[in-house]
Amino acid sequence: MIIIIQCKDQIGLVASISRLLSQAGLNIVSMREHVDRTALRFFMRLEVDGNGNETELTRQLIAILPQGAEVHVNPVPDKKIAVLVTREYHCLSDILVRNEFGTLGATVSCVIGNHEILKRLCERFEVPFHHVPYDNRQNAAEHEVMDLLARYAPDFIVLAKFMRILSPRFISGFPHKIINIHHSFLPAFVGANPYRKAFERGVKLIGATAHFVTDDLDEGPIIAQQIIPVNHSHTVSDMVRAGKEIETAVLAAALRLVLADRVFVYGNKTVVFE
Repeated sequence: MIIIIQCKDQIGLVASISRLLSQAGLNIVSMREHVDRTALRFFMRLEVDGNGNETELTRQLIAILPQGAEVHVNPVPDKKIAVLVTREYHCLSDILVRNEFGTLGATVSCVIGNHEILKRLCERFEVPFHHVPYDNRQNAAEHEVMDLLARYAPDFIVLAKFMRILSPRFISGFPHKIINIHHSFLPAFVGANPYRKAFERGVKLIGATAHFVTDDLDEGPIIAQQIIPVNHSHTVSDMVRAGKEIETAVLAAALRLVLADRVFVYGNKTVVFE
């Protein structure tokens, strides 16, 4: 059983929670906690052994925690994701392989693309693919995508190089549930063509960032990041090729953390228990 807690900080929280779990006959096998001293915010992730009533345990925990506490006991263990794509295959193919061999941490319910180029790839893995063209029909296309998502009811939406700006209306329907992979080490080079911008700036490091999507373009809470060195000999094409490898790795790392309930969001920041 996994227990996720986020609340206002106060003295004695760890002791109170541990005592309650002991009285419930639950053994703590893993516990991670963090206090943001600036925000006075407490975060905890526990794994416990034993038989317990999830609803009753949630009620008991809320009763001993500060007002407004967020408590989730055994969050959905078998999560589902929907993947939105455009033309690039590298992130999607990695997700589909992990899904095929049961190492993703979730099931890919469907793939939605605004081009059909990745349909055959999805068919090889027997994952439903839906083509929703966006050309000159942003609003209509978003309605179609939202209708599809309502049908599949995913726990998270993954933008695997979707390369489209989502409307505030769309984003508000999935708060902290949309995960994007951006091809730069944010906050550097937001928006389009970051590798060309990096080349023109003469940077010595490039990277990738996985983050939750908000109304502010490429500025949502960061989940995972990585960088690799480059130098004067790298062309834009060289950076793009190298970048694809790191994009795939960063998105995979972010999904592993999110799907295992190791990421807490507050404000525009995250606490990540790796």
